[in-house]
Amino acid sequence: MSESRPDPLIIEPSAGAPAQLFVVLHGESAAPEQVLELVAAIRQAFPQALIVQPHGPFGAGAARRWIARAHPDAEAYVGLVADAGAALADEVRAWQRSRGLSGEQTALAGFSEGAAVALEAACADTGLAGRALLFSTRFATLPQAAPMLTTLHLLHGAADRVAPVDQARRVHGHLAELGGDATLDMASGVGHELHHALIRQAIARLQGYLPQRAWEAVMGAPDLRVDEYDADDGASDGPAGDGETRH
Repeated sequence: MSESRPDPLIIEPSAGAPAQLFVVLHGESAAPEQVLELVAAIRQAFPQALIVQPHGPFGAGAARRWIARAHPDAEAYVGLVADAGAALADEVRAWQRSRGLSGEQTALAGFSEGAAVALEAACADTGLAGRALLFSTRFATLPQAAPMLTTLHLLHGAADRVAPVDQARRVHGHLAELGGDATLDMASGVGHELHHALIRQAIARLQGYLPQRAWEAVMGAPDLRVDEYDADDGASDGPAGDGETRH
């Protein structure tokens, strides 16, 4: 049985009204403390952001989860994640309304199960968020349509055995086929963890990547690429694997 859901942790902007909204989701059997390093990086890079760290609605103590059942089979998992994504989208819209912020000013970030739910929320509600940072997750299913108003940044450890990187590659390629805007960054030697190299790359994506919808308005078709880099320094080594260049 789930305990009463704790209130979200909220970090206000350093001064004045918020210019952005970041909603940061922990993984399964965890709590917001799991993503504190990511939150600290976001706060340093975006001091005018409102950062919301909700607890998963199910579970007890520090072992919260986003879906209604623990350890479901694969078929049930798809529906449970879809339900969780729809519920998250409603919460995000409520926070936006309360602070006068738009979807374009909003970013979702999630680790593991939280990332799967963030993707479902972005796909379920067009324009919910301008960006989504999806760390080290096993996606419930391939999206039927890409969220055309959301840039998806997939960030993954190349040595992840819990959520193998091959699935992230498939999701990334599928989004490209749908005409979506997605990047995939892989850190060598990193397993299933919210590693500092992935966090550093996520901030670089937020600060330096021009969304495809903006790029096409001024430059035409974008140059699409998958990046793989050494986790020791976080530096991009250019196209990875088979040399395909797609976001």
